[in-house]
Amino acid sequence: MSAPLAEAVLRYAALGIAPFHTPGHKGGRGAHPLLQHFFTAEGLRADVSLTEELDDLHAPAGCIRAAEELAAEAYGADAAYFMINGTTGAIHTMLTAALAPGDVLLVPRNVHRSVVGAMILTGVRPVWLQPEIDTRLGIAMGVSLAAVQRAVQEHPEARAALLVHPTYYGVTGELREIADFLHAHDRLLLTDAAHGAHFAFSEELPPSAMEAGADLSAESTHKLLGSLTQTSMLLARGGRVPAERIRATSGLLQSTSPNEILLASLDAARAQMAENGRERLAAAIRCARGLRRRINEIPGLWSFGEEYMGAPGMAALDPLKITVQVMGLGMTGFAAAAELRRRNIACELADARNVLFLLSYADGERETELLCAVLRDMAASCAPECISRGAGAAAFLELPPLPETVLSPRDAYFADSVSAAAEDAEGRTAAETIMFYPPGIPVLVPGDRVDRAALAYLRAMRAVGARVVGTADVSLRTIRVIAEG
Repeated sequence: MSAPLAEAVLRYAALGIAPFHTPGHKGGRGAHPLLQHFFTAEGLRADVSLTEELDDLHAPAGCIRAAEELAAEAYGADAAYFMINGTTGAIHTMLTAALAPGDVLLVPRNVHRSVVGAMILTGVRPVWLQPEIDTRLGIAMGVSLAAVQRAVQEHPEARAALLVHPTYYGVTGELREIADFLHAHDRLLLTDAAHGAHFAFSEELPPSAMEAGADLSAESTHKLLGSLTQTSMLLARGGRVPAERIRATSGLLQSTSPNEILLASLDAARAQMAENGRERLAAAIRCARGLRRRINEIPGLWSFGEEYMGAPGMAALDPLKITVQVMGLGMTGFAAAAELRRRNIACELADARNVLFLLSYADGERETELLCAVLRDMAASCAPECISRGAGAAAFLELPPLPETVLSPRDAYFADSVSAAAEDAEGRTAAETIMFYPPGIPVLVPGDRVDRAALAYLRAMRAVGARVVGTADVSLRTIRVIAEG
């Protein structure tokens, strides 16, 4: 299977060209010994950018263009744009290309922090949508078709909706139906498909964003496929956002010195899926389903599966996402994650009630047997203690209702702000984003009215061990709010 960009990078590294240009390590000759541990000699010679042989990311006409065209074909898209500053960069490019300052965007509250950042940068104004909340799991699911229909009726000024497909936990909503509805009402559908880049390569997975009808989709190729961390793609279909606008915006927001190794990894990941991705994903899905069955045989643990889907905002599940509720062991998800790490297992995320494990095409029986054995041992050793460890409090933790939006994120971010004691912040306007990471879903964003429910949730999450990010004061004793007067 051809990988035109990756192959071009390897050819260039083999030329033996004397480098009188950047980077300063000069093809690895000057690289620190520590850096040499991370790369082969060939790899360091390939660490270049802006060479004639390797094309130009911002105006591709050679191997990058060929690689992007192959990626678009693989994903069923009209165009693919390689991204080297993560899906955050893809999301920023997506909103900047599709919308204008002051435009209204329908957006679920369980979006990633990068969407809030994009709204600050662009001046796009949000209408927040409440995703469906599963009270047993204590997590947000997708946004229902009915919620989108209601929002369009109540906010006819909205130009687009941005939906998460899937959620961090692998749950998808009724994206096809939502796409049809939005297009019938001349609105754009944008998707944060950070955790869905593998959907296009298996009929056993939910439909990809492109297949479901999204106009633009930001996809983290590195998350469950094989490209290097920090690489993603922005996919486009339907022509509702002009291609030249997307390319120009990509050039505005991405580095002018793109790393060719990162770009080549995107090409290689696509080639790998084209070669044997369907077979490898099928094997991983079989392992994941077997793992879930075995986990559900362990007293005190529960992992929901595809049979749990079917409610609004819960159309389908990625079986490679293994969410395990641990409260039956008398533990919070945070305590369980720490215990697993002591046993040399690193999970993707923990929340108040659950831990989440990601499987990919690289996982098989050996990996799933290891994880199951460790979970079984943890349950056997921890369950007899049956002490609270915060699990009792976690069981009653509920996501707060949507706060009132007072200002746009951009206006609030750039307004004069002060630090206020948390107990005095109620009724003030937030000037910073506050979230727990992972999963990176904002509790407060700039422009929100700080209310009692949000403050109570922040205190409760801190009490059960969640890690707060985004705020100037991680202790949450103070909160940045808009200055009065």
